[in-house]
Amino acid sequence: MSVFACSGAELGKLFTQVAAVLHRYQRYWQLQPMARSALPFDAALNSLLQSLSLTELAALEDNPEQQQQLFGGFFPERFALPAISQAEPAEALPEWPFWLTNGIGGRKLSQIQHFCQQLAPSELPLLEWCAGKGHLGRLLAAQGRQVTSVEWQAELCRQGEALAAQFQLPQRFVCADVLTPAGRAVLSPQQQLVALHACGDLHLQLIKHAVAVGTHALQLAPCCYHLIAAAHYQPLSTLAQQHNLQLSRQDLKLAVQAQVTGGERVARLRQTEVSWRLAYQLLRTELTADASYQPLPSLPKHWFSGDFSAFLAYAAQLQQLPLPAVIDNNALLARADEAYLQLQRIDAVRHLFRRPLELYLVLDRALYLQQKGYQVQLSVFCAYQITPRNFLIRAWRDTSALADRCSL
Repeated sequence: MSVFACSGAELGKLFTQVAAVLHRYQRYWQLQPMARSALPFDAALNSLLQSLSLTELAALEDNPEQQQQLFGGFFPERFALPAISQAEPAEALPEWPFWLTNGIGGRKLSQIQHFCQQLAPSELPLLEWCAGKGHLGRLLAAQGRQVTSVEWQAELCRQGEALAAQFQLPQRFVCADVLTPAGRAVLSPQQQLVALHACGDLHLQLIKHAVAVGTHALQLAPCCYHLIAAAHYQPLSTLAQQHNLQLSRQDLKLAVQAQVTGGERVARLRQTEVSWRLAYQLLRTELTADASYQPLPSLPKHWFSGDFSAFLAYAAQLQQLPLPAVIDNNALLARADEAYLQLQRIDAVRHLFRRPLELYLVLDRALYLQQKGYQVQLSVFCAYQITPRNFLIRAWRDTSALADRCSL
């Protein structure tokens, strides 16, 4: 079942349904799997998970039909949730010449193409939020739009300005941190705002500032919901405040764990990283008799393609943990492999709730804009294989351009 939500009643109804499912199954997804020494679920579900090999678990990740076949009996309300459908393009854009798209990766270019096809025609100037080099803004400027691109990194602004000047495009850059007054100062009522994969607080601030200024229209594809300053997510809309899930930053990471990029080499490196982190946790527990999970910070990827002993020494240094002179690395890694398999079994259940959790967060943003007087349309702007972060929020104050296109 799919739904194309555009009215306030439908958005609120869908949010209530999603929130109810997340609340009902909260103990299955709102947990820290790295801290578990045993499967934490019901006996029947644990038995099913124990029967699955690492290969079978990997195959489940991108197979919704098989997920439903295996787990539908355990989580019927989860699989009864509607899916947001992909919107029809607002207009077909012409193909950009190769010299204009040179330097934009194929997947990123496809994301931009689909995002731009959903942009409602307007004579208003465009503001590109968290622009980077301004690829999105540059391609829109090539269609004759006046574009202002806001980015805090001066070098990226310089490169973007050079590209705009090279192609004589109506695109200017403002080098400012969007979380500061200087960044907010670029917003005005007579604008059409665009933000493709602005992270966490960056897109939350865009929404709040757009509302405060009364900006005419906004088109946003959110990303990286966990990159927020607060320890817990602060719901925006009244409805989400009533259904507050008390989401920590760690909980929010679940919504963005799906990936469709990287290939086999990146997947192997990721497995090595998780296994080595688990090995260190096992060693730390042995040495301290403290079984509580103490996560390591994010580390450069080179630590996981080098020497395991060097990684252990560095991790212990970070947590001021004295190491014994001799460690049986092979035995430790073998235990970590077993722990990794169990982690994948737990995540097979947790990952069933990635999309509902992301939908909960996106709907909260949509409902907040609606509360503030905007007409809101929620859709999917491209296939999941192009980017898992494919939810699109469109909000506008004048309904005339889109009223005839909103239907369930």
